[in-house]
Amino acid sequence: MDENLAHCSYEAGILEDPDVTPPNDMWKLTVDPLKAPDTPEDFTLVFEKGRPVKLVTAKGETVTGALELFLEANSIARRHGVGRVDIVENRFIGLKSRGCYETPGLSMLRNAHVALAGLVLDREVRALRDQFVTFNYAKILYNGLYFSPEREFIEDSIVASQKGVNGQVRCRVYKGSFSVLGRSSETEKLYDASESSMDEIGAFAPADTTGFISVQA
Repeated sequence: MDENLAHCSYEAGILEDPDVTPPNDMWKLTVDPLKAPDTPEDFTLVFEKGRPVKLVTAKGETVTGALELFLEANSIARRHGVGRVDIVENRFIGLKSRGCYETPGLSMLRNAHVALAGLVLDREVRALRDQFVTFNYAKILYNGLYFSPEREFIEDSIVASQKGVNGQVRCRVYKGSFSVLGRSSETEKLYDASESSMDEIGAFAPADTTGFISVQA
């Protein structure tokens, strides 16, 4: 086991057989989803420039501060069994390895962030993130190359992409699952309900697509 604030990882022993189910008493950070509360828990996350800056609990309590917010997210996820992963991964040295991970709060924060980015992030910036930035940043960190110029370069790209990731995400956890109930932003207006509507004719009319379709064909 290797535990820190973000997660706990489990490897070796019986886990080296990828067909062995992890024993229930192995997991130490999260409740067994089958034994999690029978009532869902809702909360809201607020982001500024891609960073979570506020968490509003189901009781209406507001949590701010990086550490305090992260610990609260951990607490919510842990009691609902959110954040367990069992994977076979590819090591830097060329071998496959089976590992089990618990990453409760960070799993929720990441999924909420992705949901908000879908609303406010430019299409091409998002494509570059998914095709280049995310994959390479993860690879660099996984291979232990945090202190490298390529990590600095990609991280600068991440910061630049997050300038407009502002808004809030309404979330729900239940029996090991995390779901987004809604997302909104008061400052970023890339999404226009009227233009995207299938029920009304706005500034963008269906007839406008005729020429485009002909050219593409």
